[in-house]
Amino acid sequence: MTTPVYQNFIHGQFVPNQSKETFAVKNPATDEVIYHVEVADESIQEKAIASAREGFAAWSAMAPIERSRILNKAVYLLRERNDELAKIEVLDTGKPIQEADCVDIQTGADVIEYFAGLAPTQVGTQQPVGNDFFYTRKEPLGICAGIGAWNYPLQIACWKSGPALAAGNTLIFKPSEETPLGAIKLAEIFIEAGMPEGVFNVVQGAAEVGQWLTTHPEIEKVSFTGEVGTGKKVMQSAASNLKDVTMELGGKSPLIVFDDADITEAVSAAMLGNFYTQGEICTNCTRVYVHKSVYTQFIKELKARTEANIIAGDPLDPNVNLGALISKKHQGLVLDYIEKGKAEGATLLTGGHALSPESAPNGYFVAPTIFTDCTDDMTIVKEEIFGPVMSVLVFEDEADVITRANNTELGLGAGVFSQNIQRAHRVIHQLKAGICWINSYGNSPAEMPVGGYKQSGIGRENGIETLNSYTQTKSVYVGMSQIESPF
Repeated sequence: MTTPVYQNFIHGQFVPNQSKETFAVKNPATDEVIYHVEVADESIQEKAIASAREGFAAWSAMAPIERSRILNKAVYLLRERNDELAKIEVLDTGKPIQEADCVDIQTGADVIEYFAGLAPTQVGTQQPVGNDFFYTRKEPLGICAGIGAWNYPLQIACWKSGPALAAGNTLIFKPSEETPLGAIKLAEIFIEAGMPEGVFNVVQGAAEVGQWLTTHPEIEKVSFTGEVGTGKKVMQSAASNLKDVTMELGGKSPLIVFDDADITEAVSAAMLGNFYTQGEICTNCTRVYVHKSVYTQFIKELKARTEANIIAGDPLDPNVNLGALISKKHQGLVLDYIEKGKAEGATLLTGGHALSPESAPNGYFVAPTIFTDCTDDMTIVKEEIFGPVMSVLVFEDEADVITRANNTELGLGAGVFSQNIQRAHRVIHQLKAGICWINSYGNSPAEMPVGGYKQSGIGRENGIETLNSYTQTKSVYVGMSQIESPF
């Protein structure tokens, strides 16, 4: 049986490349190739830029309320096809259908809806200067590029296209080569919703295609989601012609559980922040600091619930809540980190090995893994693993745990559990992270800006400030009086 071959989506249609080069995409739960995708060669790249240029002329001239209506039609179509799109995400990523069905497409649609609502609200200012005056206009940047990650493919495509398109820009989007199909489906939906051709193009490929996007002189902004090292390379390339950048990068986020915390809630947060999407979430709270006085209670409940409540297997089974990691290579990387944890003296509380579930025996599974007796200098505590591996540490002093939590080059997320609301705010205000939760973890509504401190990123996604980051301000000075000139 032959597998489908998908082409690049340019100017409202699929376009064949000239090189005939393709890459294979595997289902992480089965280790089987499910389709092939054509690489965006030079011919595709040239067509994408020409298309985006033409699309920008039409889209930027359109009244914001008209753009809003088209984006909202796309939102309707996304929600109408939620189950179909969720299945695509499961086959591409290996995550459980019970997650994709209620999170991935819904939250992506929420973001486009949010920015569709904001599109007509952008206003400039007017101010008198003596007898003259000036005013400002919010204008789109032009052609923008989005480079997505593989853990939330369709959601990330929505997060990047929502503000970019609402502001009047066009977007050339490159999904991860491991999960390329969701972005194509979004492009088809945009066209069906009435969006002009060229406003949202999808190019496919690996680092070489990303490099082209970050250096092309006609692209005004690059929004990248991925790991820190790649983000630095993207930023260096973008600097070659002073592109604006947004970077949503990695994390090694702390969760601090104080002695007055609701322990059951705190355990829920720790499990959600380590095992959801099989640990492949950049904001995950992989460093869990527990106050010494509640440590035994916390560990007892954490171990019991992890061993009793987590079901690994075929991600299309709605009862499964732990899916497969993205690739065989990544599974090996996660298992190597687990071995480092053991070698450096951490105690393995549970897990620590690959899984071969009966319903998906060839998938890239790793058992939910918890280490105790961890110290801040261990590799598993310092480096982002991006798998279902939790490190639990003990603390006694508030000031000390804040210092320890901040002792990292990363600063994406952080959480605090305490029923003392003054302490909760006091501590969260001292944590150097861009996305913080109190007595909660992981929620990321469209209205809330998300992004990192330090090496976890630049700029924000979602929230009002993101729409502004896809615009430039034009100042117009209007002379109302005679020019005073010495000439």
